[in-house]
Amino acid sequence: MSPNAKGAVFALMSFGVFSAHDVVVKWLGGSYSPVQIVFFSVLFGFPLVTVMLIRDAQPGHLRPVRPGWTALRTGAAVITGVSAFYAFSTLPLAQVYAILFASPLIITVLSIPILGESVRLRRWAAVIVGLAGVLVVLRPGATELSLGHLAALVASFSSATASIIVRKIGQDERNVVLLLYPLLANFALMAAILPFVYQPMPVAHLGGVALMAALAFVASSLVIAAYKSAEAVIVAPMQYSQILWATLYGALFFDEVPDLWTLVGAAIVIASGIYILLRESGQRASRNRPVLRSRTRFETATAPRVGQLMRLTRRRGGRDD
Repeated sequence: MSPNAKGAVFALMSFGVFSAHDVVVKWLGGSYSPVQIVFFSVLFGFPLVTVMLIRDAQPGHLRPVRPGWTALRTGAAVITGVSAFYAFSTLPLAQVYAILFASPLIITVLSIPILGESVRLRRWAAVIVGLAGVLVVLRPGATELSLGHLAALVASFSSATASIIVRKIGQDERNVVLLLYPLLANFALMAAILPFVYQPMPVAHLGGVALMAALAFVASSLVIAAYKSAEAVIVAPMQYSQILWATLYGALFFDEVPDLWTLVGAAIVIASGIYILLRESGQRASRNRPVLRSRTRFETATAPRVGQLMRLTRRRGGRDD
């Protein structure tokens, strides 16, 4: 098997595992507030993060060099986690993914003011078409929009914001700062809110949270293996396979069958996202390649980003996130 083919297989496996993680989120979301799920998810993920931080041999302190941007990125990541978990709890899996897939489109737009990226007509057209695809999924006026739809939209925007800020400050900030601050903020904020929403969790449900942490670790490891084996332009589009996993898992576990408009809208968003990835892979199409170098899916701040794990484990370096 060629390196690119091997990387594609690893990527497909990783996003299948990520989708299984979201199945557990949806299962727990039927009984608990997303605040409680996020809190225990972070709690169970801390041992892994601690091990990763021990591997950071870079000298320095934990004070951010760019505190304003770090605070904004931290807040965006925290919002993404709660919003995405709420959306998964209330909407069909495939519909949530279709909306979250707008994140690369938003990254493209935000790269203009934040990174100074030059976006030309073709990528602008792809963004507009992709956002029209989101409207096809939502069908305002023809379907009743809920807080779950709003949460998915918020998660898509805040995830894009967190990703683009990492691209801006990643060279200045220590990786440990980028890892630790969102996790600590999530832990502290969710702990403050938890007494108002807490529901006792039986052992089986606590085991579900532990399973979430394990699945996130396995999926992240597979993504790292994928990027170690293959080019980014091969691996990155594989994130859209989550719509297939969502359709399968939704049918198996929640008796969900996506309607025609969800599939049509998702196809439009996916086609736009892949076009942007291909444009960014060209030598002269993009200076920063903000979408191509966002190594993984939406950021929930309940587990480290794949790009940060890659740098900490010294498997890959540079500016990739």
